[in-house]
Formats: sequence, C-alpha cells, structure tokens
Amino acid sequence: MLQVESVRYLKEENQIIILDQTLLPTKEEYLTISTIESLWEAIVKLQVRGAPAIGIAAAYGAAMAAQKLDVTSYEAFNQEYQAITAYLASSRPTAVNLFWALNRMEQIVKDHSHQSVAQLKVQLIEEADLIKKEDAQMCKQIGEHALTLLEDGQTVLTHCNAGAIATAQYGTALAPIYLAKERGMTLRVYADETRPLLQGARLTTWELMKAGIDVTLITDNMAAMVMQQGKIDAVIVGCDRIAANGDAANKIGTYGVAVLAEKHGIPFYVAGPTSTIDMDTKTGSEIPIEEREAIEITNGFGKQTAPDGVKVYNPAFDVTPHELITAIITEKGVIERPDEAKMRAMFGE
Repeated sequence: MLQVESVRYLKEENQIIILDQTLLPTKEEYLTISTIESLWEAIVKLQVRGAPAIGIAAAYGAAMAAQKLDVTSYEAFNQEYQAITAYLASSRPTAVNLFWALNRMEQIVKDHSHQSVAQLKVQLIEEADLIKKEDAQMCKQIGEHALTLLEDGQTVLTHCNAGAIATAQYGTALAPIYLAKERGMTLRVYADETRPLLQGARLTTWELMKAGIDVTLITDNMAAMVMQQGKIDAVIVGCDRIAANGDAANKIGTYGVAVLAEKHGIPFYVAGPTSTIDMDTKTGSEIPIEEREAIEITNGFGKQTAPDGVKVYNPAFDVTPHELITAIITEKGVIERPDEAKMRAMFGE
C-alpha cells in the first residue's frame, strides 16, 4: 500500500498538512495550511485534489477555522461558522464530497447547540477525523467489491487519478489494484495521461510506480488503439458526483473513454464512496461543470502551445450517461447497469 497521506491535521498546531500535488512527480513536498484562505487557494489550484481528499481537507479547514473563533455564545459562533463553510464551499462546484463534508460539519454545530463553544470546537475536530477514517474504510470496501469483478492477470485502463493521494487511503478506482498487490495478485494498469493537467501522467503513474505496481502511460488519444489491440480487460474510473439516475461526472475525457469501451465490448466501471452520490440531483444534466482558465490549455506547465488570443473552452469534467456504465461500485456494493430505480433501492431518497 502507498504510504503517503495527502491530507493530515496537526491538532496541537491547529494546522493542515497537504501533499502539494501540483509539484508531482518531480517533487514530493508538503504545504502547511494555517488559514481557510490558503486552504481555499490550495483547493482551487489543485494542490489538494480528488473528490474525497477535497472533502477531508474542507472538513479539517472548517474545524481549524472554528478553533480561532473568539466568541463565547452559541449564536455568535454559529453565525461566524456558517460564513466559514460558505466560503470553503465556493472553492470548486462539481465534486459533491466538498459539500457533503461541510454539511456534516454544519450538522454537528446544529445538533450540539446546547454545548459550550469550547465543546463544539472539540466536536468539530472529532467529526473531521471521523470523515477521514470513514473514507479510508469506504475506499477499502470499494476495492473489495471491485475485486469481485476482476481476475488475476487482467489489465485495467484508468483515467485521471482516483488513487490513494485523491482519498484518505487506497483510492477508489485504484483500490482494487492496491488490494490485489497486497494479496499477491497481478493487475496491470494503463493510465491515460489525462489532458490538460496530466493527472494520469503526473499522479497515477507516480503513485503506482512508488507502490511497485505495473503501470503503462499512454496519451488520451491512444485509448481506442490499445482497446482495439486487446490490451484492456476493464476500465475503472473514479467520480466527482453521481446523479440519482446513475449518470456520473468525472474528469474531462471520461465520457469518451466510456464510448470507446462500449464500442470494444469492454466493461466500464465507476468507483466512488457514498459521499459522491447526490440523490438530490436527478440526472447528469443538472450537475454543475467547473470551467477552468484558458491558460491551462494555451500555456500548460509554463510553455505556450497556442496562439495569443485564441478562444478556449476548458470544462474540467464531463458526464458519462448511466447507459454506458457497466456498474457503479461503492462501499455498499455493486450496482450493475445503474438506473434511478436501482440507485434509490440502494441509497434511498
């Protein structure tokens, strides 16, 4: 198992330590976060990224900021705390884990209005710790369920990074890969580079190689060819939000991989914890899609690759319709050929 923590909280110092993922793979460096402003910036800049990791970081950020509130009444504390969570929630719009985690933290404040401010501050740290612990447990269970769909010796294609550094531990899409390694099985991985920010090239290959797992990097536009050549047995991707009908939002390019997988008769799996399930969003068309700055495409990693003034469209995510998804894998189990009825049967209203 990869021994790297993407997010951790130092209780005595009241600081958050995050792995700066923008510096990988050439530098493994950690940022010390002391304010919600610096955390907000780290989330926006993708220094901390991956839907579950963003949720964990936001939970700790809310708890960290709460420790600094110099008020004694519940009313004053609650008012200032609401401003903290609203600010953190404005950092990125697509990954529902961010809002899920902040809502859990807000619920702690609501449910313990009878306690002192000092007690509330302790409760918030404990809840953030619990969110992180639960994420690690959920990811391992996702891996267990995903392994039932794979066979020893198979090769999996993945897109973007849904590994250990995107979560508390194990990852989502990569969880079965790590579990297979622990159990002496062999699962090989092809990783899409994942344009334009190269999360597959920079992050997925880095963490898999660090864990001693066989990984091959390809450019995004090679996926069709490697499928045609029979090199891929299954596709597993993570997700940032799953709608009530099973439509799944993930890093831009995922939808195209799903279309290719269907064309070549390859199962396409989406892995995610229940924190990514959004039963209040009816279909994928209602999922807000983050659009990022043009410079990520025109001047990626500091090198200009497009003419000055060119128009750019840069959505960070796309939505894969549930009809293209062979199964959704969560810690609760596997939903084959997902639709709204199956989603509601497992996750309720």
